[in-house]
Amino acid sequence: MIIDAVIPLLAVHGRDLTSKQIAEAAGVAEGTIFRAFGDKDSLITAAVERFLDPEPMRRELRAIDPSLDLHAKVLMIITVMQTRFSEIFRIMALVGHERPPHRHERNTFIDILTEVLGSDLEHLNWPASRIAHIIRLMSFASAFPQLNDGMEFTPDELTTIVLHGIAGSPQHSQNTHPTESQD
Repeated sequence: MIIDAVIPLLAVHGRDLTSKQIAEAAGVAEGTIFRAFGDKDSLITAAVERFLDPEPMRRELRAIDPSLDLHAKVLMIITVMQTRFSEIFRIMALVGHERPPHRHERNTFIDILTEVLGSDLEHLNWPASRIAHIIRLMSFASAFPQLNDGMEFTPDELTTIVLHGIAGSPQHSQNTHPTESQD
């Protein structure tokens, strides 16, 4: 309950939030915070760790209906990813970076994307691992504030870019997939 109350405060105040603000948001006495966490920094670390937990985003991605058309699925994936990266950038700018992403988390995203895109994968120009990488890069770059000031892309625009690029169909046959070694 206390950790959940801290996350929105971090988005506004960063590490400068006060124990009084935390107590008011959580509906507890200030002493309760210190008994539960020892100090404010321990509480902030616990809150950032919960915030960075990728599982809520994974549940959201897994909930995408694989029977939707390709455009709708990719749009939903990009929307979830872009929103998540934007939230992370906002919090990290205020509290600092707590931990690097783990490589195994990338494999989980590939597995989820493979499940969501399902039979569409056989008709696409790239294997699932490359598509996951492309979507992650596009979502990440589009959420990075300094790269996009005044030139923001909507999730629908990013979906069009991912699905059609800037020139339409690629020059190679759809049955010829680029190799994994390009990753």
